[in-house]
Formats: sequence, structure tokens, C-alpha cells
Amino acid sequence: MDTTPPTEDALLHEGNYLRLKRRGRWEFAERTNASSAVIIVAVTPEDRVLFVEQYRVPVSAASIEMPAGLVGDLGHEEAVETAAQRELLEETGWQAGRIEYLMAGPSSSGMSNEMIAFVRAHDLVQVSAGGGDETESITVHEVPRQEVATWLHDKLLAGFSIDPKLYAGLYFLDRNPDGSPSR
Repeated sequence: MDTTPPTEDALLHEGNYLRLKRRGRWEFAERTNASSAVIIVAVTPEDRVLFVEQYRVPVSAASIEMPAGLVGDLGHEEAVETAAQRELLEETGWQAGRIEYLMAGPSSSGMSNEMIAFVRAHDLVQVSAGGGDETESITVHEVPRQEVATWLHDKLLAGFSIDPKLYAGLYFLDRNPDGSPSR
């Protein structure tokens, strides 16, 4: 039996932002407009964790997430840290004095080749109201760190979709990827 993975991709469909491909018997999606994505773990000087709420068409529900966005979606090469700074400001109105790269991995390895990076924002200063760009309608939530678990549970009971990646982000509030305490 040949265990060599197939290398030839067959294009099944191409839209404005996504492409559907087949490699052997495997079908998967890839983005056409970005190189990757980034999730920003951010805590205000008042020890409030930043979350965003927005309606997500694919799941037909309002979703609670950490600030996040695409890397390189503006048509040029972009560093993860640069995209994180841009998305944090655009979505939440907070600007970071420093962005710390933590790790990256697949967002859904069985369905897509998209990679997503986690970063931690430091030295936050609020400079605007946030809310996203002209194509988004984002509500910003600043939740006291000690109330996050209860707040998320209440949102779940109220029918919100909770992005499970935010739980990894909560881990990174206090720890590095190797489990050591964050600085």
C-alpha cells in the first residue's frame, strides 16, 4: 500500500475569499486573500480582558471571541505583530505598546490550511471606541478578569456562540506556550 501523500491539488471552486481544493480523497479550503490569522490576548490596565462580539454568518449566531483578524489581507506582506496591532485597534479601540508573539498552529487542520497565531498585547492605551471597519459591526466587551468564566457561561446560556480558541487565549493570559509564567 502506497502511503505517500498526494501532492497534486484539484481546484473544485474559487470564490472571492476562499478556494476549495481536493488533494487525493481529501477536500479542504484555503484563503485567497490572506496569509494567516492572528488572535490577540489583551488585558486593560484595569485588569479587564478584551472580547469582541459580532454576528457570524457561517454559524448564524452572534459570536464571542478575542480580538482577531487576518494577516496580509490588505494586499501586501505583513508581519503577524503588525496585523495584531492593526486589528486590536480597529476592533477594540485599544493600542498596544508591544505585541508578544506566542505561537501558531492550524485553525482547523481537517478542513483548512489556515494557520492562526496567538499574540499577547502589552501596555494598552485606549485611543478610540473600536467597533471594526466599515464592513463590521463589533461590540467590545471589557470583562474583569475574575468574572470572565461566569460572563462566558452566561453568554453561552443566552445563545451566543463562544469561540473555543478564546479558552486557549485565556490560558495565555498568565502562561507562556511552555507553561511557564508570563512576564
